[in-house]
Amino acid sequence: MAAASVCALTLGTPYVPPHRLPGALMDADGTLAGIVVTELRVPRLVLALVAGACLGAAGLVLQEALRNPLAVPEMLGVSSGAALGVAAPLVLSVSLPAAVQPLSALGGAALGGGLTLLAAGLGRSPSAVLLTGAAVAAALQAALLVLMVMADQLDLQLIYRYLLGSLSARTWDDVTGLWPWLLVAVPSLVLCAPVLSVLRLGDEDAQALGVRAQRARLAALAIAVVLIAPVTAVCGPVAWVGFLAPHLARWFNPEADAVRWLPWSAAWGAVVVAVADVPARLALAPVETPVGAWTALVGVPAGVALLRSGGRGSAARRRATGTAAAGLPPQRAPGTSFGPPGKEGPSTGAGGAARRGIPGPSGAAASPDAAAGAEEDR
Repeated sequence: MAAASVCALTLGTPYVPPHRLPGALMDADGTLAGIVVTELRVPRLVLALVAGACLGAAGLVLQEALRNPLAVPEMLGVSSGAALGVAAPLVLSVSLPAAVQPLSALGGAALGGGLTLLAAGLGRSPSAVLLTGAAVAAALQAALLVLMVMADQLDLQLIYRYLLGSLSARTWDDVTGLWPWLLVAVPSLVLCAPVLSVLRLGDEDAQALGVRAQRARLAALAIAVVLIAPVTAVCGPVAWVGFLAPHLARWFNPEADAVRWLPWSAAWGAVVVAVADVPARLALAPVETPVGAWTALVGVPAGVALLRSGGRGSAARRRATGTAAAGLPPQRAPGTSFGPPGKEGPSTGAGGAARRGIPGPSGAAASPDAAAGAEEDR
């Protein structure tokens, strides 16, 4: 995160060397470098960090609530609904103040998530929610395509760049518009994290522990909507950050739970977006590319690789934990001893059979001394 922040503040036109960066931040109104850094690069960096943290936390909330590592905002209709809520007023020439745009995105995200839950039976089955969400997302994307057909050339370019997710030309006004929503979302996340750990056990076990699974799943989706909608209203749907960040958090700390994964998932989301924004701004300079294209290009293969490696490690840990919990001894080759090296174990060999009072090969019973020795062994 530190390396990406330094690159974001120093690279570009004009180039600001790292040792002059503090002076440029202090002399914001005195030089061209100071104005560019404080009015353009710093708000863009802050927005990238905040947006990535929100998307990473929302991805973990959805994955833990639905008990599916593939549950991401893009596959539940939340991101598509938020994008539809922002694009529809633009195409239909409905003038909305900047302060109302997050409300429009929030309504679209709630529409997409609500349709997903209603079609899936109010979250009765996590797998049904995920499959239905993919269908709802496809329907909302079809509605977006209809709007793009209706738009003129200028609006079409704006909508296309917006749908890919872009941080271009963002200012402090865009950053300050996110803080009211964060004041609502952060306390909700703190209260939601322990419930996510219970939902991971399954609906029946959650009911036994006093958690109503359907209501908890609805609440988790509502929190994800509050996190995703304002970011989508400002930046557009930055793709697959909510998929990659939770898997990075699990891969680096596989033995943790949802409470400990949540801040790490937010941090990794911030890192992913901040790192992806550097090539988005500089790779094809002076033309800027959407940051969502870079997060999708890197996030999907990296997330699949982490998912596969984490799945094998989790399976091995579950087998080891289940064997230890059942009190079963480790598997050994036939005829080997469970005793110390160099000594015959109590269950192998004729001596072991005699000490336990078990008839030997000839069918003769063990002697009283052997029976006493067996008692002493027990």
